[in-house]
Amino acid sequence: MKHLKALLILVAVVALAACKGDGAPNVDWTLSVTGDVATPLSLTYRELTEMPETDLTDILMEKSLGEDEVTSWSGVALETVLAQADAGSFSTLIAIAADGYAIEISAEEAQNGIVALKRDGEWIPRVAEEENMGPIRLVTPETPANRWVFQLQELQVKQ
Repeated sequence: MKHLKALLILVAVVALAACKGDGAPNVDWTLSVTGDVATPLSLTYRELTEMPETDLTDILMEKSLGEDEVTSWSGVALETVLAQADAGSFSTLIAIAADGYAIEISAEEAQNGIVALKRDGEWIPRVAEEENMGPIRLVTPETPANRWVFQLQELQVKQ
């Protein structure tokens, strides 16, 4: 009986360690910030979930295919991530997805952007429509949705 109690406690501790109090999924993912920065960095998914959250509500997703839709996103402000890398002012960012897709985004387009972790209040890895588009996504409300990079893996900063 004593061993069973110890085993149950161990299982509870492991379960609590696997998810934060806010229910963030346990995801193996890293976002790198490279290029013209003073402090290149790699942020794990867990570290991103622990950073201050920014909400973008009622954002028009202008799609190149299908109907446009209005969605809400939550995540880490792009300026917070870039400040942690000591990026300073920059002219462009190159956002690179896991499959190698890359897009150049001007500083102006990046305004109000976030590294999205949630769509409409749900963690992206748990949203059926986002199944192959997570676990993080670059959402830049100043650009059409076809410029929002999903499966974001790297941000290259260019001065």
